[in-house]
Amino acid sequence: MSDTIAICTACGAANRVPPGEKARAGKCGKCGAALFSGQPVDLGGAAFERQIARSSLPVLVDVWAPWCGPCRVMGPEFEKAALALEPGMRLIKLNSDDNQPIAARLAIRGIPTMILFAGGKEVARTSGAMPASQIVAWAQAQKA
Repeated sequence: MSDTIAICTACGAANRVPPGEKARAGKCGKCGAALFSGQPVDLGGAAFERQIARSSLPVLVDVWAPWCGPCRVMGPEFEKAALALEPGMRLIKLNSDDNQPIAARLAIRGIPTMILFAGGKEVARTSGAMPASQIVAWAQAQKA
């Protein structure tokens, strides 16, 4: 297996990481931040675009808004899913209120919506709140 490219959520630098569980302890070669924290990171703008375009890891995006009740219910479940899915997948959150141009480009019609990207392209999407176990199962099924 070859190394994968993980994009640092703190500084945006591309980092080679070894396959498997060794990646969980990886640190950014540029800023020293942990590459995987077991927590989804809320990103927007250029940082969001960098994750999608440059990472060789699948990127699972939770599109949400602070006023959305189902989004607030799903937030902690998405965090639990990050513990199960990292380091084989990057989990990020996109606030649709703060990032309206990106949400419009992604054709977000309802929230919460999860979108899985691989190789810079959308490969799957689903809408509606779900528990962590269902998020993990859905994401893993899409990767297969």
